[in-house]
Amino acid sequence: MAPSAWAICCLLGGLLLRRGSTSPGPSVPRLRLSYRDLLSANRSAVFLGPRGSLDLRAMYLDEYRDRLFLGGRDAIYSLRLDQSWLDPREVLWPPHPGQKDECVRKGRDPLVECANFVRVLRPYNRTHLLACGTGAFQPTCALITVGHRGEHVLHLEPGSVASGRGRCPHEPSSPFASTFVGGELYTGLTADFLGREAMIFRSGGPRPALRSDSDQNLLHDPRFVMAARIADNSDQDDDKVYFFFSETVPSPDGGPGRVTVSRVGRVCVNDAGGQRVLVNKWSTFLKARLVCSVPGPGGAETHFDQLEDVFLLWPSSGKTLEVYALFSTVSAVFQGFAVCVYHMEDIWEVFKGPFAHQDGPQHQWGPYGGKVPFPRPGVTVRPRLGRPILVKTHPAQQLHQIVVDRVEAEDGTYDVIFLGTDSGSVLKVLALQGGGSTESEEVVLEELQVFKVPTPITEMEISVKRQMLYVGSRLGVAQLRLHRCETYGSACAECCLARDPYCAWDGASCTRYRPGSGTHRSRRQDVRHGNPALQCLAESQEEEAEGPAVATTVYGTEHNSTFLECLPRSSQAAVLWLLQKPGGQGPDQVKTDERVLQTEQGLLFRRLSPLDAGIYTCKTLEHGFSQTVVRLALEVIVASQLNSLFPREPRPEEPPARGGLAATPSKAWYKDILQLIGFANLPRVDEYCERVWCSSRSRSKQAKGKSWAGLELGKKVKSRVQAERNRTPREVEAT
Repeated sequence: MAPSAWAICCLLGGLLLRRGSTSPGPSVPRLRLSYRDLLSANRSAVFLGPRGSLDLRAMYLDEYRDRLFLGGRDAIYSLRLDQSWLDPREVLWPPHPGQKDECVRKGRDPLVECANFVRVLRPYNRTHLLACGTGAFQPTCALITVGHRGEHVLHLEPGSVASGRGRCPHEPSSPFASTFVGGELYTGLTADFLGREAMIFRSGGPRPALRSDSDQNLLHDPRFVMAARIADNSDQDDDKVYFFFSETVPSPDGGPGRVTVSRVGRVCVNDAGGQRVLVNKWSTFLKARLVCSVPGPGGAETHFDQLEDVFLLWPSSGKTLEVYALFSTVSAVFQGFAVCVYHMEDIWEVFKGPFAHQDGPQHQWGPYGGKVPFPRPGVTVRPRLGRPILVKTHPAQQLHQIVVDRVEAEDGTYDVIFLGTDSGSVLKVLALQGGGSTESEEVVLEELQVFKVPTPITEMEISVKRQMLYVGSRLGVAQLRLHRCETYGSACAECCLARDPYCAWDGASCTRYRPGSGTHRSRRQDVRHGNPALQCLAESQEEEAEGPAVATTVYGTEHNSTFLECLPRSSQAAVLWLLQKPGGQGPDQVKTDERVLQTEQGLLFRRLSPLDAGIYTCKTLEHGFSQTVVRLALEVIVASQLNSLFPREPRPEEPPARGGLAATPSKAWYKDILQLIGFANLPRVDEYCERVWCSSRSRSKQAKGKSWAGLELGKKVKSRVQAERNRTPREVEAT
């Protein structure tokens, strides 16, 4: 522990200071793993393509073939799931030169827009995929041969290339959703060059194509998020395709301006189109509003109106499908995100009525009292329990993607939520429902920095069979393990405090929890409360007793800054510093003020005093469990000793010091050490120490005593340097 190196780094880095020992709370990620941490733990693998960036626009996880298909800029890729992205396949699919030239002539950006960005990758049959790309603003579709299960082939069928208008948007980043049902592609998109003609479109099968009726103004500047086939009952002819999207509509109360609302819409798969003016147009399209709001005082509600992403949690037999939806605010007052959960049964019930009605553009919406038409339009859908299960206001990161895994644990079943952020990280979150309460407790288990360079996450797919998460961004795609239980530590209490449904203490280590295996004694887990006192009583006492018995000695100089480092494993733990002064009766809590500050990384002395000497103990408290992290014995070198401890060679213009002693150094010794302590410069430290302290042997006999003192301190510093040399790159990066 260099006495002041880390203090200066902390000050220059602008660390957020936190006083006292207040715990950050469960909304702070308990464990943060960097990009390097994930790679070194073999928890992730990243594929960036042969050119260093995919410009990813589509991702399809095919667990039948054990492959992941990616659509990027002018290319399609195939990766095998049973390998860490070894031996990938690539098909180049650029636009025709004439298409690119025309795109540029129409004023589009040749680098950003005038390429073939693959936006559709859907299974066509057992050996082919349907792929569609923007085609430099001339959408194009083709069949891609992918082979049978067990094969790893990928090539484009030249004879299958056809127009993709109505199947794929013109713009690379235009909101878009699609699903493939019975040989037909259902898409929600803007289908024209200018991005104004919004529609829901069905094409590709033997039946005539169907589209929305723009004259009825059924879609208002929609932002499509997801489309999926969902069966209402056992009759396949009654199946529907559901679309989830947001709209910008006139104010519902007749006031000025427009508002954003989120919708769920549906069409029947057996819809053959209407008559007269509705020929080749949907006759079964209905839509309803998805409400996600937090109740406030006086009946006021805070609405999250912008739909960001949707995940369908398919149940086991006999249970209803659950819709997990991620929303954001469109408010200029604050930014926030919320997760609401809807039962599919409630959505079905909404489409049975009653429904809202508006007599005209200038009239307000109200309940319809006339004869109910067939089929019924929809009304409003509210989430389970009437409120979000997760709310984040003024977050440090924006949330874009959501996937969910239902996990069986020792004390119940939990839905683990994975949220993709705009900084290239994934949050692993639990939303725990209290007994009889509509409010839930948010527990952020981990923050995983998937990509080295901060980049918004645009795609996420989960493989429950492989226990893997596939995370896509414009840069590339990452394969991420859902859990790595040994990361939480090697003690029962640490495993219990993690509150991870995937992990449990098996009597010897923190390992994957598997229902139905082992005895209760060997499966210690407490997801709901994280109380190690109940689960790990004997082990907890032993772990506490085995805390650091011998304090590590660190040195500081009077009037200079010094930093005592303490890095708890959990960011949710409260940190407490205790001081045992020489000759004192017992340890007391360290009092912080303007001179002594407690930071997230340790204790910072801005100006050291001899009275600060003593043994400092850093303890953490989490869910009632106390643990000693580090014990440091701080020795303070008073200012009067510095002249004798740190001699230096005189400048040519100044006379030798009286009695052969060197003058007071212009800089404190630790600043020189700081310049050399970098990981790449550690081999030079021995040479430096020899030059500064060991050269004193040749000095006059009058200075021998004081030179010996300097030599002894030099040995201590060299010992510390050797300790730094033995640290791993991960430990050095963390500090």
